[in-house]
Amino acid sequence: MAHYLTTNNATLHFTDQGQGSTALLFLHYWGGSAQTWQQVTAPLVPKVRCVAMDLRGWGRSRALDGRYDLEAMADDVQALIEALGIERVVLVGHSMGGKVAQIVAGRLPASLAALLLVAPAPPKGLPLPAEVRQGMLDSYQSRAGVMQALKVLTHQPLGEADREQVITDTLAGDMAAKVYWTSEGILADIKEGLELVTVPVLILVGDKDEVERRQVLEPLFGAILPGAGFRVLADVGHLSPIEAPAQVAQACLELLEELA
Repeated sequence: MAHYLTTNNATLHFTDQGQGSTALLFLHYWGGSAQTWQQVTAPLVPKVRCVAMDLRGWGRSRALDGRYDLEAMADDVQALIEALGIERVVLVGHSMGGKVAQIVAGRLPASLAALLLVAPAPPKGLPLPAEVRQGMLDSYQSRAGVMQALKVLTHQPLGEADREQVITDTLAGDMAAKVYWTSEGILADIKEGLELVTVPVLILVGDKDEVERRQVLEPLFGAILPGAGFRVLADVGHLSPIEAPAQVAQACLELLEELA
């Protein structure tokens, strides 16, 4: 069921399903929305509370203060946790959403129970050339551009419904939100505080991911979060919540079992 939370800084759209004092809170990638997680949450809802939010500038969430930066997104996540009265939260962040989840974790909120990072953007900024980042931005401006981007984002072709959802979500994003990520978000270094995280951390990455590669992520996160688990998903590209939702859902359940 769709809900809205209005703060001083944003109007946040989210879904809230299931029950329990521990909740999974899902944060989507650059170009996604809460809908990105629908196939992941479907088998989880009978067992656990699942909250999925549109990050500001995406889906039906809008910034009221004109900010689209990672810190503002992290503020929104914490505001939602507090407003919903969630006692224990497992943050599940994909790509850009993974970077937002890392910022929240680095702030060490008392409610944080665990962290599941799905093909996460790394905490250390990636020095991608300007022309590469401009190409990313350009591809998000038209249906044809998104179709071209999907050749990089996915390993297996998506079904029609999934493909159309990705295209709709991508094109619906605020231009300022699209520009922020390619001009600043990718480059941002947010690792400060992460070394103090002591909750369980699990990192998932597809072995065919051409955006966040295992060879880069594993040593990088190993140096910052040495206690983190690392799992490789076979024959999966970057959009693992859509390409391999059952495997992502299973990882959520296993993390919950570990907490129990």
